[in-house]
Amino acid sequence: MISTLAYEYPATYNVPEHAHNSDQLIYATRGVMEVAAGQSLWLTPPHLALWIPARTKHRIRMSGAVSMRTLYLRRGLVPRAAEVCTVLYVSPLFRELVLEAVRIGQLQMKNYLHCGLRDLIIFELQNAAPVPMSVALPEDSRALGVAQSFMANQADAPSLDELCRRVGVSVRTIQRAFRKEVGTSFEFWRRQARLMKGIELLVEGRSVKAIAAEVGYRQTSAFVGLFRQTFGMTPKAWASALRSQENRTTPKSLPMFPAATVANSRGPR
Repeated sequence: MISTLAYEYPATYNVPEHAHNSDQLIYATRGVMEVAAGQSLWLTPPHLALWIPARTKHRIRMSGAVSMRTLYLRRGLVPRAAEVCTVLYVSPLFRELVLEAVRIGQLQMKNYLHCGLRDLIIFELQNAAPVPMSVALPEDSRALGVAQSFMANQADAPSLDELCRRVGVSVRTIQRAFRKEVGTSFEFWRRQARLMKGIELLVEGRSVKAIAAEVGYRQTSAFVGLFRQTFGMTPKAWASALRSQENRTTPKSLPMFPAATVANSRGPR
């Protein structure tokens, strides 16, 4: 059983915390959604969707106007489905399958065409490449304010001292909060946030030079170096590998950025 929902959200709209008894795939054909569950935050620009397992409490914020398309799938319908929230790459075929399912409204299992569409959707879900688009956020209101201030305008590349002055808190307090609640230093967290934003822009087709500037690097080579240290390949090579997934019949995982990899990186901050 697959049911669907289509909705147009205005900029800055917030969907309060909720959960579903069904597995869920949320996808924006326009705009970027910020989805939060617990202390984790995911970004889903067009070309990316978020898989949300059943009964996962989550909330959604629209950074701009968003055209959301959602699939609700009966638990167990997708074999070996991810048990945690996961961002997936949406190939052109996958996109059209989602849009057709939403157009129909609810797939009826007595309809052969609907059964075929369901099977194709399940196949695409199982073969979609996961994309590392998540960062953890602190719960402490002051540390959260610093994190949100940085994420709102990375291009300015504000120092931690400047961010703390804006929020009215000491650097020591923020560092202590990040280590306690996120498990890393602020500098480590900032690299992850930059990588996540960089991946969002990379998927959108932006140039590496423009991306480096937007995430706060004066030198493009600094961003490329951090990306290579984390993923083992350049941003261009990673984007090319991601888009090649749509031509594969057998899924092949792309490099992710586990905490240990980034923490041990000696790339620019």
